[in-house]
Amino acid sequence: MKMLIQRVNNASVTVDEQKISEIGKGLLVLVGIESEDNEAVVDRLTRKLVGLRIFADGEGKTNLSLSDVGGELLMVSQFTLCADCKKGFRPSFTGAAAPDKALHLFDRAVDFCRKSNVRVFTGEFGADMKVSLLNDGPFTVILDSRDI
Repeated sequence: MKMLIQRVNNASVTVDEQKISEIGKGLLVLVGIESEDNEAVVDRLTRKLVGLRIFADGEGKTNLSLSDVGGELLMVSQFTLCADCKKGFRPSFTGAAAPDKALHLFDRAVDFCRKSNVRVFTGEFGADMKVSLLNDGPFTVILDSRDI
């Protein structure tokens, strides 16, 4: 599982020219679910996501989490994060989880965040989405289940 996390001033998702989700200050998280991922992996990474201290405190140090600053979370499923670019010039997506499994695990991650008292919004699973954001910093980090 991979999460590309961007600290944002605002972000939104549009599908078919309709804005379906929008947040103010918080995190935009692109989520890639891989074929070997399971519920334990999702729980471990999502716990890390919710606790990440990447917001500045009064002294400008990154000591505050999303809930500490009352921030919002926009989670977007993105299988292309699972791309393998080792051979040739065309990415391979064979490592991405099948859609049914990916949707189940993505929903589990969203539920975990909601139970952590974070306001969570999502994109539309499997849709052609347009994602807009104003990155704050910019501050972008990657969580990879193989590293945690």
